[in-house]
Amino acid sequence: MAITQAVCNVFKDELLKGNHDFDGGATYYIALYTSSATLGATTTAYASTNETTNTAGTAYTAGGKVCGNPSVTGGSGVATAYVDFDNVEWTSASFTANGALIYRQDGSGPTNDAVVVLAFGGDFTASNGTFTIQFPTAGGGSEIIRLG
Repeated sequence: MAITQAVCNVFKDELLKGNHDFDGGATYYIALYTSSATLGATTTAYASTNETTNTAGTAYTAGGKVCGNPSVTGGSGVATAYVDFDNVEWTSASFTANGALIYRQDGSGPTNDAVVVLAFGGDFTASNGTFTIQFPTAGGGSEIIRLG
């Protein structure tokens, strides 16, 4: 079992069908997973199998958290377009995560569709601390969702 960083194939397909709106029409979540998960380009949807669970407290809930304030940059005359989100934090967290899945979750189109898998490169543990997913600075060349 492994988590492999990838843009999910289903996202590419659904994007060309017009089923994703990062600029105001859809809600995106990020869920955390243990090293027992198998995630990668062929991941099609959010599932709770091997999702992170709390070792203490209640900081993490199944399904993860909303990726807030998605913003799309690019457009006419720009060779690269990308999506950026606010950083996501779990406070008073006591859990271990090895990777994450960003997925779409709303009632206006396909739900739970996988967008991108993030591989952390190993286990990261919080023990009654803050667990943060820090998204790269938009326009810096290392965006999570980037077309160009």
